[in-house]
Amino acid sequence: MLKPKVCMLLCYLPFLDSRIFECEAKSLLNNGYDVTIIAPRKAGLLFDINGAPFNKKFRERVFYYQGIKVVTYDSERRSLNPVSDPLYQLGIKEDADFYHAHELNSFTYGKAIKQDLQQQRNKEVKLIYDSRQLIPDPFPLQINDHTKQQWHKTLLGNLQEADYVITVSNSIKSWYLAMDPMLSVEVIYNAPPLSKHIMNKNTPNDSFVVVHEGNMSRETFEKVIAITEGSNSGTDVEFKIIGGSRYGETFPVPAHLQNRVHIEQWVDYHTLPATMAGADLGLIDLDPTHSLNNMFAMPAKLFSYLNNGIPVVASKCSDIEKFIKTYQCGLVINKRNPAPADYLQVIHHLRQHPEKWAAMGSNARKVMEEVYNWNHMEKRLISIYQSLGSNQMPYLLS
Repeated sequence: MLKPKVCMLLCYLPFLDSRIFECEAKSLLNNGYDVTIIAPRKAGLLFDINGAPFNKKFRERVFYYQGIKVVTYDSERRSLNPVSDPLYQLGIKEDADFYHAHELNSFTYGKAIKQDLQQQRNKEVKLIYDSRQLIPDPFPLQINDHTKQQWHKTLLGNLQEADYVITVSNSIKSWYLAMDPMLSVEVIYNAPPLSKHIMNKNTPNDSFVVVHEGNMSRETFEKVIAITEGSNSGTDVEFKIIGGSRYGETFPVPAHLQNRVHIEQWVDYHTLPATMAGADLGLIDLDPTHSLNNMFAMPAKLFSYLNNGIPVVASKCSDIEKFIKTYQCGLVINKRNPAPADYLQVIHHLRQHPEKWAAMGSNARKVMEEVYNWNHMEKRLISIYQSLGSNQMPYLLS
């Protein structure tokens, strides 16, 4: 029996994106699906999760990596006409049973592929839109209203062909259902597999270690510097930044703080728990003032911190705030854009109440063990595919 075939469509994202490759693609592969990712090259090269080009590997146009087929194309060949675009052409060639799009643009190509396979080959395929962001976000001031209206029109047209929408927060799910109450929508959080070993601590370190994972804005980096400088001998603060700037950007640490602000380059997905071991607090600094995406966000860093039993401090964003207060796994500052002094106040509070810090860390780990690690999210993903593929049951691996 042939395995049902999944084709993931990417316009801008790297094929090694943790949600795409490490979580979804591998889970589908392990549950009996044949998985292909069609990914863009920039200047002839594939690129890593931080945007850095792969100069010495992944040079083949088509290759297999950890059991997953990767088909590549040059993004410079992109066309305004979907049918002459290389992503569309390669997607048609794959002749898959499921097309799984990860951006609004690739969703548009997925729609065209689905319609044309039906018309040209009389083949019924399923289209899934994996919406990790709201596009268009109605709030950003730098995007003009005409562009937002065009994107919204494109989204509505694409949704007519969507068989399922996957989102990353309950508020984003509600947003889609408000547009079309008949949509099939599921929330699959950006949660990692449960880490096997975590460092158990009874009290915060003498020097309080705050960790930040992933992309960091320059504004947040400047807050990190200010927080570190603002701490005194009673609340010495160190920062561990994992990732930070993207390729081509630099965030220089002042010389007098280089022993207290440590920047780890982007690390392998599976080494994240070990890299952030020993941290006392996880930082999520998102400003939702002009971003509905930030207001609704449930970023991967949140679940990475919880996975390690690290309490979280966050700005006032609706979904994160509700989560943290529900599970008592951190503190939310009652401001959309907290100042360094606000974060220092939280750190001082936790230093003064180690029992509260310990309880929040315990709650963080517990909620990951019981509800939110990837093993639980994988069940949601496979359930979606099985519900769509009742006429093509997956070949289950023994």
